[in-house]
Amino acid sequence: MIAALGFLTIALVLAAILSRKMTPLTALIAIPVVFAVVGGFGFRTATFMVHGIQSVAAVAGMFIFAILYFGVVSDAGMLDPIIDGILRAAGSDPVRVVMGTSLLALLVHLDGSGAVTFLVTIPVMLPLYDRLGMDRKVLACAASLSAGVNFLPWTGPMIRASASLHIPVMSIFRPLIPVQLVGLLFVFGSAWWLGRRESKRLGIAGAKGAGFRRELDAEQRALRRPRRFWLNLALTLAVIAVMIAARLEPVAVFMVGLAIALWINYPDLKMQRERMEAHARAALTMAAILFAAGSFTGIMKESGMLSAMAGTVVAWSPPGAAPHLPFTLGLLSMPLSLLFDPDSFYFGVLPVLAGSAGAFGVPAVQMAQSAVLGQMTTGFPVSPLTPATFLIVGLAGVELREHQKFCFPFLFGATVLMTFVCVALRVFPL
Repeated sequence: MIAALGFLTIALVLAAILSRKMTPLTALIAIPVVFAVVGGFGFRTATFMVHGIQSVAAVAGMFIFAILYFGVVSDAGMLDPIIDGILRAAGSDPVRVVMGTSLLALLVHLDGSGAVTFLVTIPVMLPLYDRLGMDRKVLACAASLSAGVNFLPWTGPMIRASASLHIPVMSIFRPLIPVQLVGLLFVFGSAWWLGRRESKRLGIAGAKGAGFRRELDAEQRALRRPRRFWLNLALTLAVIAVMIAARLEPVAVFMVGLAIALWINYPDLKMQRERMEAHARAALTMAAILFAAGSFTGIMKESGMLSAMAGTVVAWSPPGAAPHLPFTLGLLSMPLSLLFDPDSFYFGVLPVLAGSAGAFGVPAVQMAQSAVLGQMTTGFPVSPLTPATFLIVGLAGVELREHQKFCFPFLFGATVLMTFVCVALRVFPL
């Protein structure tokens, strides 16, 4: 009975989100509460919700302060010299242009936002592509690859995986650092190959010349702090290093980092409030979904629905298949982005898969790691379920079908490569 109630809850949550009948926030809160009450848990449902919210509080806090921190240092112009340097170095050589596109997207994606990455990268590089006659699909692909492989601890998929399985985000991320480095080698190798192909097609191999120069508007110039570039860069590197070293909780690192960034760049209290307000919407929207997801997983776990569902799946699963679940999920994670949006997969599907695997002794962290190799990481730039995909094709001026057809082999190839690297490094077994 309890397992059936759990399956029905998840099925309705998935249906409500995928059909766009309810927002993820509403579906993750309302549907589990209704079914918990129907299941006879009554007022204990509120306690379940609080337990779940407490389990994700640190993750949500990290996301809020990471978004605010990177927003502030970007406003101060930390990326400006880097972007201008990339544009100068690219010149008129298609190989340099494509590799510069990948590097720019990688750096801009430090804030964890795919939308911001594409809003900055594509408009900056598009005039250069058009001047040289380069294929705009190459621009969209290079930006997509860099953003997709760059699954940092404060990016959406990593945070969702952490929140849904109640695993510290650094426990998921740290073993994947060498895997991501190999993935980034694939990104720049692909960029080099695409650039070479464009050079041969256009007959301008090795051409050099002046790159484009960006022009900032008055509002952007008023926010820039060029004399603080090295200070902001050093602070950012220190924040990332301390967090990866696991010396402090990530939320504490970004809280302190934000306070310092505001103080050194915008000592005026009015400007500090304005910078906070400018980035608060993105931070709070995602944080609200994380708390809703915490409520959802709290109800599912504390009520016993999750364990009962896992038991049912285990009863119908061949024991010999269990050790291969992380590897299988890793290979399928990128295509699954075409079927599930991030909230429905990480909060609806992944807990059941992890619970089922756990019954056979497979650690939940391995399931989380295999999921983030492609599910809404390399998969999100071509998924019709994410606004970022339509943002890419709109900014680049390419058709959705052509963008998906061109990018899919590269994005899927990155996931397959990283999955095999995970096996080679014993992150999870074959």
